[in-house]
Amino acid sequence: MNTRLTLSIDKRIIEKSKKYAASQNSSLSDLIESYLISITSKSVESIEVSSRIRALRGSFKAPAGFNYKKILKEVKRKYG
Repeated sequence: MNTRLTLSIDKRIIEKSKKYAASQNSSLSDLIESYLISITSKSVESIEVSSRIRALRGSFKAPAGFNYKKILKEVKRKYG
């Protein structure tokens, strides 16, 4: 079900965006909807990890009593 959405965007950006959408054989609404889908559907599992990063797996040995959940909470609180 489609619902109308009102946005306030600089007129020049709208003009450029409409031209871009037309060049992609799409509408501005479709372009914005695709963007919103892409940013809201990403999950940690869908992020591709490079071979260099995979090679680091297991190389860090946490000290005894290391509480990663506490650290994650602190990071989320601080950086949102």
